[in-house]
Amino acid sequence: MSWIKQNRMMVIFMIIVVFLFFLPFVYESRNLLILLTQVFVFSIFAMSYDLLLGFTGIVSFGHAMFFGIGAYSIGIFMKRFEPTMANFFWAVLTTIVITAVVSFLVGLLTLRLKSHFYAMLTLSLSGLFLVLAEKWRSLTFGNDGFTFRIPEQFIDRTNFYLLCLCVMAAVFLLLKRFTNSPLGRVLQAIRENEQRTAILGFHVLHYKIAASVVSGVLAGIAGILYAISLRFVNTSVFSMDITLDALLMTIIGGVGTLIGAMIGAGLIEVAHHWLTELAKQNWIFERWIIFFGILYILVVMFFPKGIVGTASTLTLKRKKRHHVKKEEKLVG
Repeated sequence: MSWIKQNRMMVIFMIIVVFLFFLPFVYESRNLLILLTQVFVFSIFAMSYDLLLGFTGIVSFGHAMFFGIGAYSIGIFMKRFEPTMANFFWAVLTTIVITAVVSFLVGLLTLRLKSHFYAMLTLSLSGLFLVLAEKWRSLTFGNDGFTFRIPEQFIDRTNFYLLCLCVMAAVFLLLKRFTNSPLGRVLQAIRENEQRTAILGFHVLHYKIAASVVSGVLAGIAGILYAISLRFVNTSVFSMDITLDALLMTIIGGVGTLIGAMIGAGLIEVAHHWLTELAKQNWIFERWIIFFGILYILVVMFFPKGIVGTASTLTLKRKKRHHVKKEEKLVG
C-alpha cells in the first residue's frame, strides 16, 4: 500500500496503458485508432526531447534531424528491399547506429558551446540534413518524397497501434529508470548548476553527450513509427516545425516530467485534429493555426510550469498547508 502511495503516478500510468491496450477490442473506430497512434509516436519524440531540455537543460533546435534519419531509414529499406520483418529490424538497427553516431559527433562538436550558440548550431546542422534530403534525389526523391510498402504485420491498424503503445510505454519506463539512476542525477545537477557539477569532479561534456545519444536514438525510433504510420516520407520530417512541436509539447505538459511530455503530445495532436475537422464545417476555422497559437499562449499564461508542473506545485502547497494546520492544532 505504501509503495502505491509513493508511486501513484506510475500506477496511474500503467492503468491508462492497460485501458488503451484493450480499447481497440472494445470500441472500433479507425479515426480514433489513427489519432491515438499519432499521439503515441509524438509522445516518444517529446520524451526524447524532454531528456535534453527538462533533465539536462539543453535547448536544441535541431532535434528533427534524428527524427528524419529514422523516417528515411525505414522508408529507404522498405522501398529498396522486400517489406519483411527482417528488413524492418535491419532498418531499426541502422537507425540506432546512425542516430547514435550522429548525435555523438554533434554533441562532441557543439555541446562545448553555451545556451543559444548551441541551439543555433544544431539548427544549422539540421538544415544540412534537410538540404541533403532535397538534393540527393536518387535516394530520397527530393521534396516529392516517396511511398513505400510496409510489413504485412503492420498493415492491420490495430497491430500497429499496439506496437506504438508498447514502444511508448517501454520508452517511458526506460527514461524513468535512466533519469533516476546516478547518471540521471548528474544530468539534473548539470541542469541546475553546470559549473558546480564540474567543480565536484564530473566531466560535464561526457554526461551531456550520453544524454544526447540516448535522446537522438529515441527520436530516430519515433521517426520510424511516424513514417510507417503514413507509409510515406519526404523532406518535411527534417523541418523546424517538427522540433518546435516537440519543444511545445514538452513546455505545455511540463518540462522535466516525462508524463508531461506525453500529456503535451496528446493535447497538441487532439487539438490539431479537432481544429482541422472544425475547418471543414466553418470558414472561421480555416485559419486554424491562429487558434492553435492562441491555445499555446493560454496554456503558457495559466500553466507557466506546464500542466504537470503546475499540478505538482499546487499539490505541494496543499500538503504544506495541511502540515501547518496540524502543527497549529498540536501547539494549540
